[in-house]
Amino acid sequence: MVVHTYPVELTAPNIDAYRQGNTGIEYVTTFDSGRSGPHVMINAVTHGNEICGAIALDQLFKAAVRPLRGKLTLGFVNVAAFLSFDPQNPDASRLVDEDFNRLWLEERLDGPEDSVELERARALRPLFDSVDYLLDIHSLGTYSEALTICHGHAKETDFAQKVNYPGYIMAGSGHVVGRRLIEYAPFNDMTTDKVALLVECGQHWAAASAVVALDTALHFLRATEIIDPVFIKNHLSDKAKTPPPAHLWEVVDGIWSKTEHFKFTEDYVGMEVIEKAGTVIATDGSEEITTPHDDCLLMMPNHKPGANIRKLRLCRRLL
Repeated sequence: MVVHTYPVELTAPNIDAYRQGNTGIEYVTTFDSGRSGPHVMINAVTHGNEICGAIALDQLFKAAVRPLRGKLTLGFVNVAAFLSFDPQNPDASRLVDEDFNRLWLEERLDGPEDSVELERARALRPLFDSVDYLLDIHSLGTYSEALTICHGHAKETDFAQKVNYPGYIMAGSGHVVGRRLIEYAPFNDMTTDKVALLVECGQHWAAASAVVALDTALHFLRATEIIDPVFIKNHLSDKAKTPPPAHLWEVVDGIWSKTEHFKFTEDYVGMEVIEKAGTVIATDGSEEITTPHDDCLLMMPNHKPGANIRKLRLCRRLL
């Protein structure tokens, strides 16, 4: 079993200045232009160890981003987890009680259960109900290229292509347990135009992930047409100013480990495209895991040991 360790190249920002906000919800601030337009929101630290989004929001605050129309909300969501971030043990702050990005089911939000994450979700829920466009900023466990994830409705893939950053759009879940925030109603309701996208910006603590986080947030804001284009242009990195058309892929399956002996055949980081169907990409005990079709993309491989862990998503190119 390959043991993967990653240097912490990023410094988590001090977000104390954003605690009070102006929404009645701690660490959430809304800027209202006073003119008609959509309500746009950018989330950071859904997982407390994924600090690139917090850095991006801190930069947007300090750059005095303001909408020309509609409203812009910037929110640090799983703050309790984020505030425990320790660069000496960076994985430990992912959550407090449970995964904030798996609990967005009405029966759980309305039910009798309690946890730190559920309490925070219930406080944020009325705000999310009012949002038209949501960007949820995340990062990855490997040095994979950055990617956007959506559930796969046409309204989502159309808008993701309008954002066109980063260079991969991945439609579908690959058998997620629970429900992600981007799948919470009304974002997952085809009778509304509301859209939520999730971006994975690169390895959790790689310096490049903070650059991707800000660039993606700016391209997202450009697509919503609520921010001055000059502001967008002035704050994009040179690499992100004229991106090529993004590739659209469909998640066709998710692979979960059945045994403690799951092993990849190579040290995949993600976004590798395997040319031939039937290629062995992993073993799980005595079982061989093979690609289901030609030109199969391997998305978000998980090298952590153990049974009943989602190890991989398999994808087919659409565009």
